[in-house]
Amino acid sequence: MATNQYFNHFPNQQITSEQLLVEDLVIEAMKIYGMDVYYLPRTSRDAVDYLYGEDTLKQYTSAYPVEMYLENVSGMDGEGDFISKFGLEIRDEVSLLVSRLRFRYAVGASGVTKPREGDLIYLPLVKNFFEITFVEHENDQAMFHTLGRGRGGNVYVYALKLKQFVFSDEVVSTGIEEIDDEIRDHYRRSRLSFSSGSGTFVQDEVLYQGDSLATATAQAVVHTWNSSNTTIDVIRVRGTFANASNTIGATSGAYYTTSGTMDFTAHDDESYDDVVDNNRIETEADSILDFSETNPFGEP
Repeated sequence: MATNQYFNHFPNQQITSEQLLVEDLVIEAMKIYGMDVYYLPRTSRDAVDYLYGEDTLKQYTSAYPVEMYLENVSGMDGEGDFISKFGLEIRDEVSLLVSRLRFRYAVGASGVTKPREGDLIYLPLVKNFFEITFVEHENDQAMFHTLGRGRGGNVYVYALKLKQFVFSDEVVSTGIEEIDDEIRDHYRRSRLSFSSGSGTFVQDEVLYQGDSLATATAQAVVHTWNSSNTTIDVIRVRGTFANASNTIGATSGAYYTTSGTMDFTAHDDESYDDVVDNNRIETEADSILDFSETNPFGEP
């Protein structure tokens, strides 16, 4: 038995004019009813740990604008905000649809041909980052084989499941001011003090110790420069900043001599993380245990 070749609406491995028309209509609908978002592909400065399924030094250094359709327009999905034994947890989730053709056109230059789990999407509407947890390409949301499968599947959209991104000092530096400004204050900050020097450090420049930036023994990114007391708050620290050594700004050319070692506690319990309470825990612990003992947890 065989279907009539002149009236077969589901040809095998063949693109029909009707399929191309449907795809064009889907794209046009998303441009009308969708929203502009940024797609941030993940790259790595380190090998992926396949045992634990994580990338210890993942970074997001580029962002590509593309239109997507938000399915849950009435509000966030997921479990919402709740208090667990680990403190406040925010488990907001969203669902987005993106045209396969438009995605390849907008993001393909990065070498990413389809959305990937672990990549980020920045939603300017809510000024927040969401991490892709699952990419669905064959279901009702993705318009399951409309008018036939066609070449390469020819399903018109990807359905993306995303959760709110839990920031953990990943490198997010895309060159797009809106995105980089949104993430800057969430980095863990450390402080350097100087005894002497000259010049003015500028925000977001790289400062370093060493003969050159290429051979630097330590480097970081400027968050805040305080000229009144010659201290500087830095983020994304790499290496160890030595005492009594020249620290140079790669952009401004400012140079200062460090006084003491880097202070990693200057911003404990600060606003960069809503649930950080390091100092409070330390104070409570000191009132219970005498850490001057050799073994405070055992017998004397």
